[in-house]
Amino acid sequence: MRLKPLAVFAASFCLATGIAAAAPSDATATAGAPQIVTLPAKSPMDAQFSDLAKRWLDGAMRLSPVGATQTGDHRFDAQLDDLSAAGRAKSLAFSKQMLGELDRIDRSKLSRENQVDAALLRNQLRYDIFNAEKLQGWAWDPTIYTGLEGSALFTLMARDFAPLPDRLRSATARIEQLPSIFASMRANLDPARVPPIFAQTALKQGRGALDIVDSMIVPQEKELPAADRARLDAAIAKLRKAIDEQQAWLEKDLVPNAKGDFRIGKALFDEKLHFALDSTMSREEIRRRAEAEIVKTRAQMYAIARDVLKDKPGAPATPAQPTPDQQQAAIQFALDLAAADRPARDHVVETAKAELAKATDFVRKHDLITLPSAPVQVILMPEFARGVAVAYCDSPGPLDKNLATFYAVSPIPNDWTDAQVTSFLREYNTRSIAELGVHEAMPGHYVQIWHSNQFPSTLRAVLGSGSFIEGWAVYAEHMMAEQGFLDRDPLYRLVQLKWYLRATANAILDQAIQVDGMSREQAMQLMTHTAFQEEREAAGKWVRAQLSSTQLSTYFVGAQEHFDLLREAHEKWGNAFNLKRYHDTVTSFGSPPARYVGELMFDQPIR
Repeated sequence: MRLKPLAVFAASFCLATGIAAAAPSDATATAGAPQIVTLPAKSPMDAQFSDLAKRWLDGAMRLSPVGATQTGDHRFDAQLDDLSAAGRAKSLAFSKQMLGELDRIDRSKLSRENQVDAALLRNQLRYDIFNAEKLQGWAWDPTIYTGLEGSALFTLMARDFAPLPDRLRSATARIEQLPSIFASMRANLDPARVPPIFAQTALKQGRGALDIVDSMIVPQEKELPAADRARLDAAIAKLRKAIDEQQAWLEKDLVPNAKGDFRIGKALFDEKLHFALDSTMSREEIRRRAEAEIVKTRAQMYAIARDVLKDKPGAPATPAQPTPDQQQAAIQFALDLAAADRPARDHVVETAKAELAKATDFVRKHDLITLPSAPVQVILMPEFARGVAVAYCDSPGPLDKNLATFYAVSPIPNDWTDAQVTSFLREYNTRSIAELGVHEAMPGHYVQIWHSNQFPSTLRAVLGSGSFIEGWAVYAEHMMAEQGFLDRDPLYRLVQLKWYLRATANAILDQAIQVDGMSREQAMQLMTHTAFQEEREAAGKWVRAQLSSTQLSTYFVGAQEHFDLLREAHEKWGNAFNLKRYHDTVTSFGSPPARYVGELMFDQPIR
């Protein structure tokens, strides 16, 4: 999972939420303007679009200071997003103004690259307006606020983009303002619309900012002069009190009164899916393709299981034409062999580091893609981000150059029973952690997003497609297994196919839960039986599927589009095809939806 910045665009919280923010004044900017790059103007219309793109980027950062920090624009590091009704109104007005100006530009007169950027910006502006006016996450999703609260401090302290004392002063200013987020949360949320799972998750995440304060800020206080230190201490003391009050409100008021339905329904889901994927695939086509892929993938897994279990004592029967029960038993038995090789409870992060090193050596040895010049670091997932996914990739913003990417891995919760821990570690066994590293880092998100950020258009870097990014990571899993990663170990190949089965099931879960009313029991059956997931993984995915909509479809849809691109490159390049050329080319256009990458790669009209 790639960590999507919470507040990058003008409608604040962009793809995730649709909350808006008020623009700060020029007088409060903390640094010089960032180097926003647009593509060369080949016509007067290109120049007009370039001006619009710069104004949108500048306005987006002003309207969302936390997102600006994540993007690498540090003018507003001492400010927070304004989540009030007035702030939302300003942001919505900005999006509508920009969309009106963009629609007056004749895109047929733009360069091909600018035609793509204009299409991406139009999709984003319409998505922002949809989020603000129709989806209205600001009224029913409290995790928007807890996520912003943690992100406001984490990026400031985690990345060395400026001297530490400067970042500490910015953090102090934000700590002083954090209670305003709590006030906005209480004013904006309608408990009758808040789904219980959202309220419960917000309660769990609510002390995440204090975790960052205590682990990343307090130990560095000595870097500040005495007066600045005193100001920071006072701000922290007020924050502790404010968070205690906020947690009490969450526990005693919001959680008991949260009565909303987490299912957004067909109309909202279909519209959101259109914006989130920017794909030609409809919900119905996604379902058809996913169901067919499940049958095909399970057949591939059975073929591997037959070889693995041959002459194995106690193994189930593996006939050439198995019954459904025989297929299930053979695949499960082989997966159990892989699950037996797993790390200790407190060695998951260390195992992730070791497996990432193996993947890096393999990619370098086989010269599969140009490797990044900036580092990747495996870290323990910060508390404010836990509860949604087991891992994510947090890349530096496109305006922050040569800083580290964070491959964050969630710790096992302290309150889990031994049975729950065993279930988790069976799912995230040693081979599975190797696959996790391929997806999140090498050559998955870390490598692809580094390439994306080299493209000379800040707009395109900011407007990355989730389906292209997640699809690349799933494609990378497949490609590494095909190229023989881990010495062509059949159990690793089986685990890789299980991961693909999981990505495929994600797409079914997404729409079946949000649109068709799939129950928890039905979802668990799909995940644990059909897709062979362990109980802890499936239980976590059920929570994630309630907390998100459309994001779970990005893995499968994006992977299908990447596989289609690969086939087209083989056909068109013929004997000139090689993997490194293909990988360097397909990642060289930034991260637009795959259909635009194909049109740019193969010199086709931009649709």
